[in-house]
Amino acid sequence: MRPTTGWQADSATRTLLREALERRDLRPDDIAVRIEYCGVCHTDLHALQAHESDANGVLVPGHEFTGVVTEVGSAVLDFSPGDPVAVGNLVDSCGMCRMCQAGQENFCREFPTLTYGGADRRDGSTTLGGYSREYIVTNRFAYHLPAGLDAAAAAPLLCAGVTVWEPLQALGVGPDSTVAVAGLGGLGHLAVKMATGLGATTSVISRTLDKADEARDLGAQGFVVSTDPKQMEAVRDQFDVVIDTISAPHDLAPYLRMVAMDGTLSHLGHLGPVTVETLDLLIGRKKLSSAGSGGRPSTAAMLHFCAEHGITADIELLPSSEVNRALERLARNDVRYRFVLDMSDLD
Repeated sequence: MRPTTGWQADSATRTLLREALERRDLRPDDIAVRIEYCGVCHTDLHALQAHESDANGVLVPGHEFTGVVTEVGSAVLDFSPGDPVAVGNLVDSCGMCRMCQAGQENFCREFPTLTYGGADRRDGSTTLGGYSREYIVTNRFAYHLPAGLDAAAAAPLLCAGVTVWEPLQALGVGPDSTVAVAGLGGLGHLAVKMATGLGATTSVISRTLDKADEARDLGAQGFVVSTDPKQMEAVRDQFDVVIDTISAPHDLAPYLRMVAMDGTLSHLGHLGPVTVETLDLLIGRKKLSSAGSGGRPSTAAMLHFCAEHGITADIELLPSSEVNRALERLARNDVRYRFVLDMSDLD
């Protein structure tokens, strides 16, 4: 086993403590990554709040990180020590089912192996995440980090970025498309950047005018206040795609009414139950969809697209020793738009 250091959950206090950790020795198809930067996701916060050591074992969060290869297994040909790399929220899959064969490992029929809190497919051990100085990952689920992408600001692309990229691609968003993004947070701000980069005419939907200037700075051409009935009526049946990144439970009807005929509402932010009136779909042949994470081909394509268009997350960079403060602020939505931890203080 390989010793390293990271931030491990304490179930009694629901905080993270710096602890010694162990990683597996390299298998032939593994690479060792020295983690430089790790994004802080709402999933990390939820996992920490739900953690009970007796039930779930050791928890080390973190599933969107960038770093540098330090060592490669004997069968690895596409990575070398010194290569900058990125790793997302999946680190393995069955590789055999229809979804995996289609390059959608995120929908693996046997369920993909998660970067933390998952079960290693070979030895059954619990995966420990990227809030640490080193990670061992099979080379299939690591990605070359393109030159020109800031390594810290690129880390959230591996979760938030690919989550909004997949529906934009699947729904064929391009220069002839009109797109609205509901919610301007960690997911939403990247959806605006990517939709704009794809050439779409892009608007932001928000409850107040407070974020209008921010939306325009991100590339949005339009801004709709969702609490203003006149503004909402003015955009009825207007958008080919509405990307809904609102994390709290909410009524989908107002957003479906914005969708143009044969358009789609992609519901990404809140993953709980929803209620939909069939007439809101029927009138205009509208579609309700969702997405989550991304497969290997899509993740690689997203990184190259972001490098080509200069797209990264807007981040607040903190030393990893401030991880608990970052999570407290995230719980209050006190971040614009994503926290990233600098892991160098774990040396």
